[in-house]
Amino acid sequence: MKDLEKDITSMLETLGSHGKDPAGGISRFLYSKEWLAAQKYLEQEMKNEGLEVHYDEIGNLFGTLKGSKYPNETILSGSHVDTVGNAGYYDGQLGIVAAFLAIKYLKEKHGEPLRNIEVISMAEEEGSRFPYAFWGSKNVVGIAKREDVENIKDANGVPFVEAMRECGFDFRDDNKGMREDIKAFVEIHNEQGGVLEAEKKSVGVVTSIVGQRRFNVEITGQANHAGTTPMGYRKDAVFAASQMIYEIISEAKKYGDPLVTTVGKVDVVPNVVNVVPGKAMFTMDIRHTEKSVLVEFTDVVKEKLNTLASEHGVEINIDMWMDEDPVPMDEKIVKLIENSCDENGLNYRVMHSGAGHDSQIFAPRVPTAMLFVPSRDGISHNPAEYTEPHDLAEGVKALMGALYELAYKE
Repeated sequence: MKDLEKDITSMLETLGSHGKDPAGGISRFLYSKEWLAAQKYLEQEMKNEGLEVHYDEIGNLFGTLKGSKYPNETILSGSHVDTVGNAGYYDGQLGIVAAFLAIKYLKEKHGEPLRNIEVISMAEEEGSRFPYAFWGSKNVVGIAKREDVENIKDANGVPFVEAMRECGFDFRDDNKGMREDIKAFVEIHNEQGGVLEAEKKSVGVVTSIVGQRRFNVEITGQANHAGTTPMGYRKDAVFAASQMIYEIISEAKKYGDPLVTTVGKVDVVPNVVNVVPGKAMFTMDIRHTEKSVLVEFTDVVKEKLNTLASEHGVEINIDMWMDEDPVPMDEKIVKLIENSCDENGLNYRVMHSGAGHDSQIFAPRVPTAMLFVPSRDGISHNPAEYTEPHDLAEGVKALMGALYELAYKE
């Protein structure tokens, strides 16, 4: 147990040194020199453990423990190696390190599996450098489109294609579909929320990833003099927006968990002290585990917003620019993981994921499951991100149990 705690914390720290940011945490962006160094470090660790190692065309890294009976069947586990700016040491890289150590410990204890077990260090998930997310997993399942990235650039004007080729990678063959050997994908991740810590659980067994709808809402009133325009004559966009935001959040609280709604950004025009605001824009983020509830809540909120706009004498435009369905995990694998946790005496709970992960790309195409470990104070995407070594080890044990059942059993 202590060896496992030591192994995982040490490897996370070493991997985190590639991209260590002087401003704090890790900044390791797709196709940067720090990204490449991290992949090279992992490549060497995989080789040292005797795994068969290769990259795909775009830079996803794979390390395979070959199966003795079913060499054409692969159980895949891992996560993404890129980070947001000033990230912590767990988001993404935990999933890679945990999968690597799970394979290492399983090999030492049980020898060769019946099916291949493969750790993957995915090139990208976050969309932090270029305006595109899930580049790694979308290429694995064969749905990435080169036309979506051919003309994009990072904030410094570096083209995506140029950065990719400088690292020695290129586009995959458009005629290639998804790999047919992948029979399951299991990803472990830090929770990025406070549920497990609050309930004193070491492991979360994820049943689904929430669906998301995102909106831009624009309110157009009339800008006017703050001193000479009587209150009754105003078409105050901020006043209208404030009541709308109140109604959105109040309605979400009525619905209760697991629905969550966030108004995270507000802009005002002209945004000066002595002018009645003529325009207000705000965002709306709605998430739930069931598509029907997302649709129903959206309809209810839209009706309320349109009614308020009419009452205030302002115009409203509601633009839904994201509509992602909820993604269920594979019921058989979820049950398998629960049984394994019970048998091994692990302290766990069943839960959903309120954040997006590579698993949502795999789940519609191969049987997929996710595991969580606690995040202290619910903090993520932050240098303060932290998971206790004991919980990290419990997470690896849960992953080992899942991989054992999937790869070593008939």
